Order: sequence, then C-alpha cells, then structure tokens
Amino acid sequence: MKYNTQEVAALQPDYLGFIFYEKSPRNFDGEIQILPKNIKKVGVFVDATIAFAKAQIEKYNLDIIQLHGSESPEYIKDLIRVLIDSSETWPEIWKVFSIKDSFDFKRLTPYKDHVSAFLFDTKGKAKGGNGYTFDWNVLKDYPFKKPFILSGGIGLEEIDNIKEILATDLPILALDVNSKFEDRPGQKNIENLTTFTSQLASLLERRD
Repeated sequence: MKYNTQEVAALQPDYLGFIFYEKSPRNFDGEIQILPKNIKKVGVFVDATIAFAKAQIEKYNLDIIQLHGSESPEYIKDLIRVLIDSSETWPEIWKVFSIKDSFDFKRLTPYKDHVSAFLFDTKGKAKGGNGYTFDWNVLKDYPFKKPFILSGGIGLEEIDNIKEILATDLPILALDVNSKFEDRPGQKNIENLTTFTSQLASLLERRD
C-alpha cells in the first residue's frame, strides 16, 4: 500500500503491506491512518539494517516483518534479540524465497525455527511486483508444516488455479496480491479487488 489504504482496508483483508525499500516505486514514507484492529500491518524490508527495521517497526507499530532480501538466519536471530530487548511484544517474521521452475526446499531448514511463516513469490528482475506467477506444482514437494504465504503475480485469471491449490493439504496461510490489482504502483484497483475477494470468499465457503 501507498495511496488508497482506507479503500482497501474497507474490503477487510487480513493483512496490509507497506514497503520500506527506497528502490521500490511502492516505497512507503507517509502516515498510516487508523486501521481496523483485525487488519495486521506488514512491513516489507530488503536487506535493511537492523536499526532501520527497528525504527520502522516502532514508528508504524508493525505486526509482521516480511524479509524480502538475502537475510541470513543469523540476521533474523539478531533482529529478534534487538526487538525482545526493546519491547515486551514484537512482530512475527516472514521470510521470502523466490521460485521459478524449481526450488531446493532444504534452503528453508536453517530458517524454519526462527520465522512464523515463509512467503513464496516469483523469481524475477524486481524484488516483488514482477506480475507473473511461478509454477505452483513446485510446492507439492514442500516438506514442512510451517505455514506459507503464496505470492507472485496472482490476479483474477488465477482463480481456477487457486481453487486447485486450496484443495491440497498444503499449509497455505494467505494469498498475497499486489501488482495485478494496481492502477499504478501502490494504488490498488478497488473494483478488481472487490471481484477477487468475492470469488475467493465463494471458494472458501465451498471448501468448508
């Protein structure tokens, strides 16, 4: 999010993301208006210093930290240690890994005890927002119970594929949508988002 945050919040998503990365056209440096308590604020960082991440966490009262760079398990442990020392509560941490046609899930092992969830997006030139999906069949080999967020070019045209993957026993925590629902970077198309959330709600009702 960067521009029409309140309009998107009215659709009652579980999460709203704010990117703190100067090289991104979605870089956020404004004020976040009061959101419904059930919506969690996700701060997206790319190889940020721990001091910078901590400052944004405190300034915006972030609920979740999404690490989208090459952050190591040691970085995550150091970040958690700093947050624990400065506050009685601290955000959950999601670690992002990018996938194209294949992926070695053994790469996740050093991280899985230090994060709340993984996020899988499409490997491309940009750090997110590449606008196309990766081969979701790769996920059939996901070996852990640790939940993950499915991301990467998800749009209205993926609803049938979403139906198929939600029918599996994969521990999918959430769907992350972004560039396919933008009129410009950081500004979401409310009409398309409304259509998507309605279709997704119908899928979930039939799944239950």
